[in-house]
Amino acid sequence: MANIIEMPKLSDTMTVGTLVKWLKQEGDAVKSGEMLAEVETDKATMELESFFDGVLLRIFAPAGAQAALGAPLCAIGKAGEKVETPVPKAAPAAATAGAASPPATPAVSFPPPAPVAAAPAAVPASPPPAAAPSGRVRISPLARKLAAEKGVDPSTLAGSGPGGRIVRADVAAAKKAPAPPVSNSKSEIGAVSAKGPIQEERAVPVSNMRGAIARRLLESKTQLPHFYLEIEIDAGPMLAVREQLNSGLEKEGVKLSVNDFILKGCAEALRRVPQVNGSWEGTQIRYFGAAHVSFAVAIDDGLITPVIRDAHLKSLLAISAEAKSLGKRAKEKKLAPAEFTGGTFCVSNLGMMGIPKFSAIINPPNAAILAVGTTITKPVVKQNQIVIGQTMTLTLSCDHRVVDGAVGAQYLGALKLLLEAPALLLV
Repeated sequence: MANIIEMPKLSDTMTVGTLVKWLKQEGDAVKSGEMLAEVETDKATMELESFFDGVLLRIFAPAGAQAALGAPLCAIGKAGEKVETPVPKAAPAAATAGAASPPATPAVSFPPPAPVAAAPAAVPASPPPAAAPSGRVRISPLARKLAAEKGVDPSTLAGSGPGGRIVRADVAAAKKAPAPPVSNSKSEIGAVSAKGPIQEERAVPVSNMRGAIARRLLESKTQLPHFYLEIEIDAGPMLAVREQLNSGLEKEGVKLSVNDFILKGCAEALRRVPQVNGSWEGTQIRYFGAAHVSFAVAIDDGLITPVIRDAHLKSLLAISAEAKSLGKRAKEKKLAPAEFTGGTFCVSNLGMMGIPKFSAIINPPNAAILAVGTTITKPVVKQNQIVIGQTMTLTLSCDHRVVDGAVGAQYLGALKLLLEAPALLLV
């Protein structure tokens, strides 16, 4: 009897997955431990593993299709074995379009599962574009990204996926739109006065990741009693030490960032003010013995927070190397669930984008998040003299159920001391 592989739960908040591409095709031999497909969750793109030996007999969810948790994806068995299309499990109430659901679960509609034959079905010569009844174009997140890269208008394409959904293959087969003519006589300043719309007006379906971000941030902002504390630090000493280390370790390929110092400083400050390293659990507050510091990374359709575990035990160089590795794989959507869950404190840094200061929304179940602004050169007073200084504003968002104002102030004070005397971060 063939083994049916179903959509697994690949992240803690996942309710639906998108089949990005199949790594095996019908008729291919499969061994236990081999990867079958790439699945996009609400947080990352991950590989689907086979736990059986045999032949991939049938694929029930084609590339580009979305499938709810527990939905049949494929069948693995003996060569020549007949496989009937499984009856799909009833979707949970929260996964039905328009159904009422608690805040933690999105209302999502899924296309009905379509059986896939051994050979792909022929596509009509001139099928209609994949527009939903409301006029919204039905397209997978991967296909939409590819369309933007190729300059293809999705509304002009016909979808070959379930329910007429546009998938990656449809976009790949489309011709690239011609580039608009460029007038040499028109200066960049003249372009500012150009008439017409700023972009094509369109409705974009919410991706798994964007939906999860929306739910979590809404829950955080409406259910957690936020308060904010702000402090200005002298960034000069930190920048000077960073320059010295990068210069001295250049031959070893070391390049420390400002954020590396911030992450290390946050971990050490949690050691000095551990009350911030906690989480509200309703009838109790849990205080953590380790500083698992996460940091926000912007990706195509939102952001994700990789975690540096036991940051309080790691050197500045170790944190720097790990942050670079995690950040790179985060942008590629290749993080494993264990690498972006379990953080106890979070850092969000928009300083590299020139933002002087901002307030971040707490990432539950954390009790605090640090927002880091850019370094500003301005006149400051040192030893009763006005000199040119380099300052940075740090803003701490706190969950008042766990962190009181005095505790938050103590934490920022400890962080300020560490970053203004960065030699303390090297011991």
